Amino acid sequence: MCGIVGLLKRNVLLDPRSARDHVLKMASAIVHRGPDDSGAWVDAEAGIAMGHRRLSIVDLSPEGRQPMSSACGRYVIVFNGEVYNYEEIRRELDGLNAAPRWRGHSDTEVMLAAFGHWGLDAAVERFVGMFAFALWDREQRTLHLVRDRIGEKPLYCGWLGDVFLFGSELKALRAYPDWDGEINRDALTLLLRHNYIPAPYSIYKGVYKVLPGSIISIDAGSPPAYPVRPRRYWSVLKVAESGAANPASGGEAAVCDHLEDLLARSVRLQMVADVPVGAFLSGGIDSSLIVALMQAQSSRAVRTFTIGFTEKSYDEAEHAMAVARHLGTDHTELYLTPKDAMDVIPRLPLLYDEPFSDSSQIP
Repeated sequence: MCGIVGLLKRNVLLDPRSARDHVLKMASAIVHRGPDDSGAWVDAEAGIAMGHRRLSIVDLSPEGRQPMSSACGRYVIVFNGEVYNYEEIRRELDGLNAAPRWRGHSDTEVMLAAFGHWGLDAAVERFVGMFAFALWDREQRTLHLVRDRIGEKPLYCGWLGDVFLFGSELKALRAYPDWDGEINRDALTLLLRHNYIPAPYSIYKGVYKVLPGSIISIDAGSPPAYPVRPRRYWSVLKVAESGAANPASGGEAAVCDHLEDLLARSVRLQMVADVPVGAFLSGGIDSSLIVALMQAQSSRAVRTFTIGFTEKSYDEAEHAMAVARHLGTDHTELYLTPKDAMDVIPRLPLLYDEPFSDSSQIP
């Protein structure tokens, strides 16, 4: 998990120092998303500034720092998430003689090279992962905000007068010095009906969630538009319709083998990291399946973790321990009393992007 922030001022020459201070202040508001490093980038003439908080997972060296510029000089990115198939894309670029002279081994650098070769839309369609990123195109003087297919990584944006703001969380936008957010009363009715505020709305008027599987493009010279209009690059409905039109064939055994191959590949790609990898294990079907696939593809015992409860009716630790013993994982358990749970559980939404409209409101 990382944090991204930024601002774009229409037809205004930024003061570099002030703009840098603004985005660093916005980024500091979400330091919990990226405690390992921070950075800022400003193009005063274009009116754009972007900031980043980093949780280092792939390429821990300075070559993995953000904001990051492309080797061709056209693009600058701040990125939250991970593109799991970046090594495959890197090999493809190498095979096409379209790769730059690689500086490091981060997925961010590969993404920038992909944009330079295929363009934004064609590159994003190749990405397998969870991500939210802001891409500044120096040539077109356009800011692109992109969110992954399912919307696993959060991204908010909106106009504040002639300033376009974006960030991983609402608290980042609120840290902008001239912030004057107005509560969206229509969103309050959605909150009362659904117990959360559905996309694309937020609790603030004029501030929106970037929809999953979509791209928002803001031209530096265009006037503010309300609401900000996205374009979709992926649709779950189209995927479902395609699946219905092309049903699986080959019999039950073949289908099961294909599903297992897909699951194993997905888990394998998500185990790529330059830091230790572990998993939460509840003893239920889904977490047990994931850990089993992890252990089957690991040369050492996978580290697993379980939160147990002293109240037996809520406790799943016994089941998790049984799975851990069977799989041979390096297992750790933490037991909570009911009072501990009351203190800890209200803070758990801080780990999630949905359905909570604004995690900063959680005590």
